[in-house]
Amino acid sequence: MMYYRNLRNVLVLAVLIVISACSRNADQPERPNIILIYADDLGIGLLGSEGQQIIKTPHIDRLAGNGISFENAYSCMLCAPARASLLTGRHDCHADGHEITDAGIYKKISTGEYTPGQVEEMINNTLSPIPDNIDFMADIARKAGYRTAEYGKLEWGFAASDKQMKAHGWDQYFGYLDHVRAHGFYPPFLFSKGKLVEIEGNTRADCGKSGEPETPEVFEDRWNMEGKAKYSQELFMDSVLNFISANQNSPFFLYFPTQLPHGPVAIPAVHPDFENDDRLTQIEKEYASMVKMLDDNVGQIIDELKRLQLLENTVVIFTSDNGHEIYYAQKGRVQKPYTNMQTGERFNDLDSKYYSDLAGDVFDGNGGRAGMKRSNLQGGISVPLIIQWPEKIKPGRTSDLLTANYDLLPTIADLTGYKGDLATDGLSFYKELLEQENAEHDYLVYSSFIGPTLITNDGWKIRTYLSKDIFELYYLPDDFREENNLAAEYPEKLEELKKELIAACDGDLNNGLFSSGKSQIRIKTGH
Repeated sequence: MMYYRNLRNVLVLAVLIVISACSRNADQPERPNIILIYADDLGIGLLGSEGQQIIKTPHIDRLAGNGISFENAYSCMLCAPARASLLTGRHDCHADGHEITDAGIYKKISTGEYTPGQVEEMINNTLSPIPDNIDFMADIARKAGYRTAEYGKLEWGFAASDKQMKAHGWDQYFGYLDHVRAHGFYPPFLFSKGKLVEIEGNTRADCGKSGEPETPEVFEDRWNMEGKAKYSQELFMDSVLNFISANQNSPFFLYFPTQLPHGPVAIPAVHPDFENDDRLTQIEKEYASMVKMLDDNVGQIIDELKRLQLLENTVVIFTSDNGHEIYYAQKGRVQKPYTNMQTGERFNDLDSKYYSDLAGDVFDGNGGRAGMKRSNLQGGISVPLIIQWPEKIKPGRTSDLLTANYDLLPTIADLTGYKGDLATDGLSFYKELLEQENAEHDYLVYSSFIGPTLITNDGWKIRTYLSKDIFELYYLPDDFREENNLAAEYPEKLEELKKELIAACDGDLNNGLFSSGKSQIRIKTGH
């Protein structure tokens, strides 16, 4: 009898162990995993879900179909302020703006001018101490008990240090620390937790950066694969998938700032979708393949979550740092500086605005909007924002809530269950994900190379061109192409929003005027 009782106990214990093992992922902690995929220069019009006609993006489209798409989402007009605003939850028009270092110093490791340690020291000696009133997205997640990791492009400024990365809250990272080097896709070295990691077979000091615009000589150099053995995006994807697998039993926050589809164009092979597409030039086929690779990578991430039974309680966020940019310029087709191909006149963001049909952009990457990256027109600051969370978000939803990239920090704080105070300009849209009443911005504010802009939650927009002392007024619900300046028709509204904009810029509109000279800090070099 004792034998059978013991046997029964053993069997019950075995069954419980099996049940526990099978359901471990299904019964995850209530706190969701979070994956933030941050595309680089991906104009909103490049997605099938937003009307793209040439490049099929089924995986990103499926993300939208299974989740929520924000149709009124904004980000900064350039990568460095966009990433700083994303990670701190602060807009880019403050008097005490984000410290943005200049780029290129890490290239001097390849030339032997500096060691990695010397570069680290010079960046750290240049930057001010981090103020006590600044919060960082990864640090918030880490304090809430999450494992944090970043894989891909530069996190901060135009050159970052290991000390910064650790202070910002990353348990792990692997990628570029310099913006200039991230313009090439075949780096001879990357960085992981402060250590230089050599990439075997990549020998180009310029990371294999291509030339622009397209010429026969540029094409020949781009496809000369000597010293270009390993494509950076593939290295990052390996790290992303390995991190998900290694951390499947604890909550994690994974930030994936991909290089794609930032150029200059570089891709290991043209995607079969475009090989015989007569609508496209060779360089356009290659650029389209970069967008296609990004979409395929999103599919790989979703497949891995499914394989590990993590999909239901993982929040996948897909967005972009700024508006569209062209890397496939070619004489007679589309030109940079941006030029009206019908008249030969350069666009000036004012009385001659960039539109895809006038510029010859076959992809219409800004989705019919005026302007491009660096501009305070809609094409520079409108971005996709798609979020999937099967356990909580009803599929196929759209939201017209006015959202900023600096809203993601407080939203992620809510997702992680972080209980501390936050110093942020952002508003969490966590409740919007759950179809509950959500707090709303009165307005959003952003800088640009010509001056700041402000967009209200009822659709009014004031934009500036400070060097010409010009203020324009648009009502976006009726005029998303910004073709009808209403400043003369509604002078009181213009003055009202001008006062709001000045206040948002801490009393000086020049705080919203980005320039390479004023807004970037030169790194103090020397041994």
